[in-house]
Amino acid sequence: MSAYRDGDKTVVLVPATFSRAEEKRWVGRMLERLDARDERRRPGDDALRARALDLAARYLDRRARPASVRWVDNQQARWGSCTPEDRSIRISRRLAGMPSWVVDYVLVHELVHLVIPHHGPEFWELVRRYPKAERARGYLEGVSAAPRLDAGGSGEVEEDDDDVVGE
Repeated sequence: MSAYRDGDKTVVLVPATFSRAEEKRWVGRMLERLDARDERRRPGDDALRARALDLAARYLDRRARPASVRWVDNQQARWGSCTPEDRSIRISRRLAGMPSWVVDYVLVHELVHLVIPHHGPEFWELVRRYPKAERARGYLEGVSAAPRLDAGGSGEVEEDDDDVVGE
């Protein structure tokens, strides 16, 4: 027996000799196991908020105090977003499988928006307090460029010094 995710579908393989009752019982068990594995691989909103608070303490002198920090599935063109008015931060779930220092960079970027809502020089000065900021930006630029390169694009990547690529 095995189970795996294939895009938006879940595939569960059970022996053909199973009765309907056995099949139903084992499919339920396998789905529970997959869900538990997915949860271990993808920290929840509470863990993400704790991580953001730690980063704010380490790099922003606790100046950024988010009211909420959560993973979202509806951001396909952005890595994260922030609404300074209600102090909410949303992080694209596309980041969940990326290195932690990349996720931390996006969190720091969004946390800085709680202090400085625009992308002026003082904004970038605060973002650069995160030691891997430039490395993480390069990583995200590469991730953003890869689909265009695979599709036979020109290979040129537009530069945007005012924002996180894909944000």
